[in-house]
Amino acid sequence: MRRIALVSLTAVLAAACGAEKPTQEEVDAARAKVESAVAAAHLARGALEVLGVFPVYTCGEPRRSFVGRAAEGVHAKYACATATVETMDSVTDAVVLTFDQRGCEIHGLRFTGQVAFQYRGGEDLMEVHADLRGLAVDGHTLQAEVGYGTCGDETRLFAEVEGGVPGRAGHTFHIDGRVGLRGGVPVIGGSELVLDGPGELKGPEGTDRLTLTSLLYDVGQYLPKEGTAVLETADGHRMEARFQEVLWRVGKVEVTIDDKEPVTVPIVR
Repeated sequence: MRRIALVSLTAVLAAACGAEKPTQEEVDAARAKVESAVAAAHLARGALEVLGVFPVYTCGEPRRSFVGRAAEGVHAKYACATATVETMDSVTDAVVLTFDQRGCEIHGLRFTGQVAFQYRGGEDLMEVHADLRGLAVDGHTLQAEVGYGTCGDETRLFAEVEGGVPGRAGHTFHIDGRVGLRGGVPVIGGSELVLDGPGELKGPEGTDRLTLTSLLYDVGQYLPKEGTAVLETADGHRMEARFQEVLWRVGKVEVTIDDKEPVTVPIVR
């Protein structure tokens, strides 16, 4: 009820302040850009979800013991995936993860292809990196690197992802993603994922700057149910998409164009 009241209050304040209503042309253009941003964020989220196939490294456990245990557990948990361990050098082990050709449904996403995770370090500091160029998420290949560091002074997780925007020929994206932390470890492999980070959308009209803030995803859902995505467009406009659970349930998002009155639009996958 509180979120519904906030949505209503936004509209009331906009009307009281005499905010101008956007034209239908502006609404259509904003909706197209927001759909592109949502599609790009979905793929970035998919790249990060790959990390959740394995457990987060447990500080204090020998590296080779951990990667062996993690590899053995993959096929038991996901029949459509297999993992093998390769020793690279004295401080680095790799786990090669291969998904079935027909695809592997994990965390509401379909993975195909192969990816190698490199575990470098030891019990006091572990760096995990994965190159996803041999992987496809929901049928879309990515140029992506993901990974995390843990057991040192700082726990961090990164995902640098780029590729074509699904359904929009000639449009590409780049996102430098980060994942929320809980209890000092990256939130991956669970029922929710929180995505933040800057990015870009590129198309025939130019380059739009993108900022994702606290996008909260439920497993298996395409739209985030909370958070914001802000686009600063090549032609000088600002568009803010606010994701709210009351709208998320019906596949919609609230969009504000510049300082005009907010509108609610459906988002199509």
